[in-house]
Amino acid sequence: MSTLGRRLMAGTAVSVVVVAATGCRGGDQAIRLYTSVTGDTVTAVVERFEAESGLDVVVFRAPTGELAARIAAEQREGGIRADVLWLTDPLSMQQYAADGVLQAWQPEGAPDIAPQYRADSFWGTRLLSMIIVQGRGVAPIESWADLADPAYRDRIVAPDPGFAGSAFAVFGYFASEPSLGFEFYRRLRANGLTIVNSPGEVVTAVAEGRFDAGITLLFSAREAREEGSPIAIVWPEPGAITLYSPIGLAAGAGTDARRFVEYVLSEEGQQRIADSGWQPILPAIPWEVGGPQVAVDWSELFDRRAAILDIFRAVFGE
Repeated sequence: MSTLGRRLMAGTAVSVVVVAATGCRGGDQAIRLYTSVTGDTVTAVVERFEAESGLDVVVFRAPTGELAARIAAEQREGGIRADVLWLTDPLSMQQYAADGVLQAWQPEGAPDIAPQYRADSFWGTRLLSMIIVQGRGVAPIESWADLADPAYRDRIVAPDPGFAGSAFAVFGYFASEPSLGFEFYRRLRANGLTIVNSPGEVVTAVAEGRFDAGITLLFSAREAREEGSPIAIVWPEPGAITLYSPIGLAAGAGTDARRFVEYVLSEEGQQRIADSGWQPILPAIPWEVGGPQVAVDWSELFDRRAAILDIFRAVFGE
């Protein structure tokens, strides 16, 4: 009985639906989902949930910055109209939890998620890896530190940490890593690093030969390579930088919304996420990682977010 195809409208960069239902806060109306997760993944999970539960999910999907702007506007008008938030990175979710936007509860399956990927009011759904993508025939890059090598002067591109949460994970890692730190920002700037909005733009720029290499999502790079893009994927030392994509329940959401969150965290929901190309959060779901991974301390980065972005903008002139 899925109506997702009628409610999820394609756009150039995002899929957005205008939410007209009254929500499921304490009632049996459609579940409102606000998300920045890739459209194919959302569709795969929502359609199966709708088919099995008999419930409807109304989706509003937008990039992290646009989604945050919508939520902020709704908060000013009296409260967010979403029942479920499914975001790309933990930073915004940590702020919503601190603001009392989310409800604390214990979904079935949550204990199977590693402690570093869950909190009292939100839980990881998938892991995202940030890697280096480079053009074919380019001198191989072996580590993150190599991005500041003069051999690549003016030939490296990266996404904006103020626009994409996945990019913030990278620059947060640089800031926190003792061997790099904020000095590495200055070295990258001196080496002519170019900043674009999104990880997808990085892949396109490298594939078109405008840059030798760039920082992007493993998912985006793999997808482009499978479509024949002339790029190579580099798993830099000491590893791909990982972040987790959390889901949380709005404070006033009801039982139906809880059922949706529990489905996303179930083995079936996790398998749907894996089938759409993302590393599932549950270790029970088979997944070939591809190389070592390094994680950031999201609690620390949450406390330092403003300072990190201020220094980034000061260095890169944003």
